[in-house]
Amino acid sequence: MNKRVLTPYATSVLGALAACMQPALAVDIKAGDWTVNVGGNVNAYYTFVDCSGGQVGGLALGGEALGCGGRDSRTTVGNGLLPSGLVTSASSQLGGYDVKALIGIYAHTATDSAISPNNGVDVRQAYFTFGNAGLGTIKLGRDYGIFGANAILNDMTLIGVGAPVQATQRGRVALGHIGAGYAYLNHYGQIAYATPKMASGFSVDLGLMSPVDDTPVVAPSAYTSASTPQFQAQLTFTQGEVKAWLGAKAQRFDPLAAGTPDLTMRAIEAGALYQSGTIGLLVNVQRGTGLGILSDADQGRVRSTHVFAQGTYKVSDKLKVGVSYGHSENSDNAVGTGGLESNANVTVGAYYSLNSAITLVAEGGHTRSKGFVGGRDKMNGIALGGIIFF
Repeated sequence: MNKRVLTPYATSVLGALAACMQPALAVDIKAGDWTVNVGGNVNAYYTFVDCSGGQVGGLALGGEALGCGGRDSRTTVGNGLLPSGLVTSASSQLGGYDVKALIGIYAHTATDSAISPNNGVDVRQAYFTFGNAGLGTIKLGRDYGIFGANAILNDMTLIGVGAPVQATQRGRVALGHIGAGYAYLNHYGQIAYATPKMASGFSVDLGLMSPVDDTPVVAPSAYTSASTPQFQAQLTFTQGEVKAWLGAKAQRFDPLAAGTPDLTMRAIEAGALYQSGTIGLLVNVQRGTGLGILSDADQGRVRSTHVFAQGTYKVSDKLKVGVSYGHSENSDNAVGTGGLESNANVTVGAYYSLNSAITLVAEGGHTRSKGFVGGRDKMNGIALGGIIFF
């Protein structure tokens, strides 16, 4: 079979999934010099949430507006943190280079209508790579970002739900610990380079990303992308049972209106993962101006800090249990925050591998949002369902 090349953080996508379930059953088809791979996932979860407070504005994930979709309680049968998706790739070894092309097409499960078409198609990935053992790997196309990848891809709720925020689960996905532990890794048009893994255990990922506009949720857009690209970088160290990383990203934004303060997003990240036998431990910290609660500059020129910690224990070959905690906080009460000071979520979960393809999930969690002026919102939620990888 032809050798496939994946960048280190693309490989971590597959590694995170493999750590949570039995090997997926993707199909490989040989066609001349090429190996075509077809795989994907389908998932669905029953979630029920109950909210109290309704006093905190902005991106308050524990409030009635977002957490319960405008009500004091709500039920949804929809996607978890992952959308359902079909991923197709083709790989080969040509002229001394390992080459690969991949397209990932994703769709959501839950809508508010029983008759309207579900036409929300999300093409998160469409890229190709080339490289070899001496050169490393170069990637061109649309893919996930480098910054934040280790946090979300090693989150136990990646194959579950995490914070069952109804405003996002209906029509898209749940949030895991996005906005309550880490900012989303996002999707970008990009040119990225990954070095070969060095004998010392270090590797480097560098990304030149297509600049993006701000992504406000509670206020009008105030910034647009500038003429310079977004830059992302990550230094990773892997040695035995330990993996550690240090990352950064930056982008210049142009104000849309005169008098709006200039904004240059600058963010850093540090984290570590320890996996030994039945025990898994994870900690990750992000901090920066323009980092946002959910995504790039979604609150404008605000400094935010995200902290995420997790512990898991493998009870048996089939059952894994864990607890994860995330906290996201704004440093100042700027207009873009809508009065939100912080979100926090704790999730307790059990993940049972029914067979080599299906994982059944049960989670319970509590989400709390705090306002700068003293308001408190709370959301309690449960999630029951499962995911199949093929």
